[in-house]
Amino acid sequence: MKENLSLKAFVVLIKASKALQDHVMEDIKNYGMKTSEFTILETLYHKGKQTVREISNSVLIKTGSITYVIDRLEEKGMLQREHCQKDRRVVYIDITDEGKNLMDEIFPKHQKVIEELFMDISDEQKQTVIDMLKKVGKRL
Repeated sequence: MKENLSLKAFVVLIKASKALQDHVMEDIKNYGMKTSEFTILETLYHKGKQTVREISNSVLIKTGSITYVIDRLEEKGMLQREHCQKDRRVVYIDITDEGKNLMDEIFPKHQKVIEELFMDISDEQKQTVIDMLKKVGKRL
């Protein structure tokens, strides 16, 4: 019987994804943070002020759960809420100087961990993986 390459590609992708996630989560733990906290701070660090919905879409955490994480990060002084002047229903979340200073310190280390995972893969191969995964994702 001929090997089903679609099924094999799916299994390899899922296993690789799990291994990568586990490795990255372990790295984030080294900074005394939970993955959800780190991903929210990282989003604000790179994209600037965002609404809760924008953050939720960016980090793939449901809006209900994200409020709890935002509350915790606000208590730690890492981010702050700002009400929109034009529409009081809209609340922006922004990283504080304390949060930015923390990310200035830890993000380069985190980035290096990720870069090391891909160090044996050429830029051309990385781009091919990106293109292929986008193509699969768009089919859904």
